[in-house]
Amino acid sequence: MIIILIVIILILLYLYMIKPNTSRKDDMKEYEKVFIAHRGLFNNTDIPENSLIAFKKAVSKGYGIELDVQMTSDNKLLVFHDVSLQRMCGIDKKLTDCSYDELLQYNLLGTNEKIPLFVDVLNVLKKDTPLIIEIKPEGRAIETVKEVVGLMKDYDGLYNIESFNPKVVYYLRKNEPSIIRGQLSFNYFKDSKNNFFLKLCLTYLLTNFLTRPDYIAYDHNSSNNLSFRLCSKLFNGECVAWTIKSQAELENVSKYYNQFIFDSFIPENE
Repeated sequence: MIIILIVIILILLYLYMIKPNTSRKDDMKEYEKVFIAHRGLFNNTDIPENSLIAFKKAVSKGYGIELDVQMTSDNKLLVFHDVSLQRMCGIDKKLTDCSYDELLQYNLLGTNEKIPLFVDVLNVLKKDTPLIIEIKPEGRAIETVKEVVGLMKDYDGLYNIESFNPKVVYYLRKNEPSIIRGQLSFNYFKDSKNNFFLKLCLTYLLTNFLTRPDYIAYDHNSSNNLSFRLCSKLFNGECVAWTIKSQAELENVSKYYNQFIFDSFIPENE
């Protein structure tokens, strides 16, 4: 009898820990009306990812936008995904170690496109363009989200903020509760970094009791994760799929998600 009671208590504790905030699902409805273009609508030949031209193209097609924000060494907010400049600019440096003036020397994938300032990207969006802002966990993540929040106070468009780093999501919950916040995650056991306990907590969303995210953005390749399934089905939480790369993938996981971040194809049946 005691063992059964302990098991029940542990199950209830687990459910309490992973439960997302579900009180703001109505605020996410506009995001559900469109597909979200991952890093803009790019092809990484003449239209690089996270470039102004990619964002303009996504806006012209009526898509929402997901983008990545990092901070330079001189506190400029730039839109760029990778830790290193190697893949996109051919330079073996970290973006967070560079000043903005230094980064102006480099082009994206041999095109004329530069790494854009976040504020310049905002200026090409429409007010009704659903925008998902990812705060990269690298570098000064908390300082970065503070700067983003400050900039967004003058922005009257539709946006929310997400991060893989629970500290960022926790910061938003405690200091900027009016901003919709999302917890990004995937199967961290596929990653060689981090210790077992951290991988367990991040993979199974065990920090949700601290952050209470308004939505879960989960790698669609790991949609069978127990905690994600419970957030999606048991709690009826808002769930965002990343990154869908074909119509078949979209159809295979559609029952678990409310929103879909895509690249490498054009979704059908909008």
